Amino acid sequence: MTRPEAHRAIDAVWRIESPRLIAGLTRLVRDVGLAEDLAQDALVAALEQWPAAGAPANPGAWLMAVAKRRAIDLLRRSARFERKAAEVGYEMEARLERTEPDLDASLDDEVGDDLLRLTFIACHPVLSTEARVALTLRLLGGLTTVEIARAFLVPEPTIAQRIVRAKRTLAEARVPFEVPRGADLSARLSSVLGVLYLVFNEGYAATAGDDWMRPALCEEALRLGRILAELAPEEPEVHGLVALMEIQASRARARVGPAGEPVLLPDQDRTRWDHLLIRRGLAALERAEALGGALGPYALQAAIAACHARARAPEDTDWARIAALYDALAQLTPSPVVELNRAVAVGMAFGPAAGLELVDALTAEPSLKGYHLLPSVRGDFLVKLGRFEEAQEEFKRAASLTRNARERALLIERATACARRRHP
Repeated sequence: MTRPEAHRAIDAVWRIESPRLIAGLTRLVRDVGLAEDLAQDALVAALEQWPAAGAPANPGAWLMAVAKRRAIDLLRRSARFERKAAEVGYEMEARLERTEPDLDASLDDEVGDDLLRLTFIACHPVLSTEARVALTLRLLGGLTTVEIARAFLVPEPTIAQRIVRAKRTLAEARVPFEVPRGADLSARLSSVLGVLYLVFNEGYAATAGDDWMRPALCEEALRLGRILAELAPEEPEVHGLVALMEIQASRARARVGPAGEPVLLPDQDRTRWDHLLIRRGLAALERAEALGGALGPYALQAAIAACHARARAPEDTDWARIAALYDALAQLTPSPVVELNRAVAVGMAFGPAAGLELVDALTAEPSLKGYHLLPSVRGDFLVKLGRFEEAQEEFKRAASLTRNARERALLIERATACARRRHP
């Protein structure tokens, strides 16, 4: 095996095995930062040994074995362990003796539970949203600091600092390595789902930069969502979020033109939608619905996405149902952005004048003052009403507000089209 081949193999194994590796080590050492350091030590050992010796038959087990040996050595050497041993005497030593022979079994048991615990730690509310995102992609996604920084267009030192501070914060707060229960579970699960939702959305419609989409982020969020659905099968909102991401991701190929330009939903070639992802999304939505109770915000959004997925052509879309689903979503999680989306659905179902009336009511909303989609939606309704001069100004304003270069070009093009229709 050549060195480049070995490095590619190690990178692939790391992406797959690192969450399990870090989760198992965290259960042993009770410190997520230390667990990641031990996992990184195993990765360094692989980089040193595999190019010459070749990749082992079971690379994941090899990494785990190396990391576990280093964990045991560290526990034996550390002053902290010695102090604890002095405090509890022979009991602690006996515990270590009992643990070491069974260490493989103890770390290999309940792997799913360990991953779930690690997920709740990475997305703990004691961390800022930015820190949760970075730590989740690092620990559960296996992404490097460089990759995370590139994905979010943030300097690498900034991401590195977020990760370091996050691990320090978790250690100082002594966050337990456990799955919360009762009311705490709902609150913490909301944080976990929120992180995955944020990561997916940043990939689906990049807020800044030169690319309309960042597919790698969508894929990573979807992968982690699928894992979470296996680990928490009785949580309907987990399946709701997975359904939403599957269906939205199904349009990825059709959302970007040959030159990387955005292609809006009505103009997409629906034969390019990934129907396997649609089927998976609809199945996940059915699982969420089968668990009973009122649909949560992610399941409602998935139901909206399903309306689009089931329509063979744009004119077949059940906009009245979408408007009703947005009504339910607005009652559950009221926000100006939800109201803007509801206005679009109402306009499509009942005419542009009805939609424009709702949009106009949102123009005084302070939180939407710099939101480029407000003038963009307003411009779209004005075009349909034949008010091209006003529409042109709205598209210009939207273009000045967006930080995404591809989206800006599209909005400028729409403004230019309005000018041509004013002066043919």
